[in-house]
Amino acid sequence: MPQQVGVVRQRHVDGVAQRIPGQSLPAVGVHCGEGVQRPEIAAHALDDGTPVSTLVLRALATLYDIAPPQSAAERRALWSRAGVADDELSATVIAGGLRPVGDGLLARMARLCTEAGQAASLTLAHVRSPGELTLPATPAPLVVHVVENPSILALALRRFGSNCPPLVCTSGWPNSAAIQLLRLLADQGAALRYHGDFDGEGIRIAAYVMEKTGARPWRMTAADYRSAIVRNAHGPRPGRITGAPWDPELAEAMAEHDIAVVEELVADVLLEDLAAAARQEHPDGCS
Repeated sequence: MPQQVGVVRQRHVDGVAQRIPGQSLPAVGVHCGEGVQRPEIAAHALDDGTPVSTLVLRALATLYDIAPPQSAAERRALWSRAGVADDELSATVIAGGLRPVGDGLLARMARLCTEAGQAASLTLAHVRSPGELTLPATPAPLVVHVVENPSILALALRRFGSNCPPLVCTSGWPNSAAIQLLRLLADQGAALRYHGDFDGEGIRIAAYVMEKTGARPWRMTAADYRSAIVRNAHGPRPGRITGAPWDPELAEAMAEHDIAVVEELVADVLLEDLAAAARQEHPDGCS
């Protein structure tokens, strides 16, 4: 990152610290995904339109190397990306195929939706206070696949119905509800496997999810990218490319070919992986 960006970043961070006594950027949820709510921070100092809110949003935009938000929707998206929610109901995450054990609200909701072959839409409140919940006992750690785009979850539910293997969707940059759910599943012993778009933003999202939740890549290597562009050789450009910590060759391959591959274009490959997982869990009921 250019030196000037680093200077601006420090100036913004210092300014925020001075304007919010006793607080710091980590304390307001920046880069932590803890589901902090803005009304809980500094006596509403971060309410929309306040000077401190504007200052923090400028700092966040600098930290993420993006343009400052201009609309209310862009401001909400940036707060959510930083792990700061408007409230416990606005941030939601969608999931399918989850069959947790227990009488807690989250476990019962997830099971009911899975049995109906539907996605569960879970709020930050649900995942912060799940109640009694454990994952089913399996010989090996339960694998929960994670995708970036809702269309992949929709295709999986259409194909597998109530036999859909565990699948969580971040819907782009994961909000606090998504991070909290993935951490909850990981804490219960699940092995998280992440796939997203092969473009600059998709790689940054993947790196963020893996860092925050301990997920491992799922078909996200340079070899997977090269295989994908053989079948999709005329895609858009990938945008600004940054390194993939799990595979240093991936950024080089994307820069060489200069083609983005969105997740939907490799949906058939992902669904075959999910089919194999579903057959292991339901050998008599999957195709």
